Amino acid sequence: MTTQAVIAIHGGAGTILRSALSIEAESAYHAALEGILEAGQRILADGGSALDAVTEAVRLLEDCPLFNAGHGAVFTAAGTHELDASVMDGATLEAGAVCCVTRVKNPVLAARRVLDKSEHVLFTGEGAEAFAAAQGLEFVDPAYFHTEARHRQWLNARGVQGTMLDHDAASMDARDEGPNEPIDPDKKFGTVGAVARDAHGHVAAATSTGGITNKQPGRVGDAPLIGAGCYANDATCAVSTTGTGEMFMRMLAAYDVSARMEYRGATLEQAAAEVVMERLPRIEGRGGLIAVDAKGNVTLPFNTEGMYRGFARVGDTPVTAIYR
Repeated sequence: MTTQAVIAIHGGAGTILRSALSIEAESAYHAALEGILEAGQRILADGGSALDAVTEAVRLLEDCPLFNAGHGAVFTAAGTHELDASVMDGATLEAGAVCCVTRVKNPVLAARRVLDKSEHVLFTGEGAEAFAAAQGLEFVDPAYFHTEARHRQWLNARGVQGTMLDHDAASMDARDEGPNEPIDPDKKFGTVGAVARDAHGHVAAATSTGGITNKQPGRVGDAPLIGAGCYANDATCAVSTTGTGEMFMRMLAAYDVSARMEYRGATLEQAAAEVVMERLPRIEGRGGLIAVDAKGNVTLPFNTEGMYRGFARVGDTPVTAIYR
């Protein structure tokens, strides 16, 4: 057990293609994760809140084209981008979320404003963008979210099966998309997230995503849904998930970790392992989660071949990993 302030992040889970991972590509992913962890670590070291730390970490993940959130988000079947995000404060149980936004540069900042400034929890589409505009948040042309790697991924998905979702391709043979994508893009569940425990013992979580490649426009996964893709409660833990969103929604995966701790007395590690390794696989749920409790314990379980992940305690060197 520890009481140290700590932050953990994830950048998606899926099938690792070791043969496609060059030394340069692996280094780029580790460097990105480490830099984002250090930014969150500095906030916590300066006495900042867990909520501020996870918001900033996810904002940086959204800005990094290596991950499927914000700049670098995947394409819908219509060739557009629809972004979702959520945040939750474990100290107050307040939460905010947006989904299906197309022009907000950082959806997690919009979700944070919903938490801070609105009596509501979730805004969608045009309503979410109107709220974000009223809050003075930065808007971008939709082309900002475009990257060549994601566009190529979308074209591949369309070429194989017009309405194929990313996780549907898990039964297909891996296709080499070049040396810069360690996780096979057709077997990758692209969500980003962060959880943290601050020096005051409060926890928070944030999650953001561009969805799944070639999804039907208007589809919403678990990322912006409180209890499914994001949950935080000082009495138990903070959780951010990544995986087959529909299954995480059906299992209320993030809340289930908390509930097992609260009602059964399970430890953080036990509760998270039961959800990821036992319950989700029963309905073919693939992916993982990151979680931290109010004592500063951290767990990062996943049932896929890999998950971009890392954690950093205040005063310690960040730890990052990709493979099992």
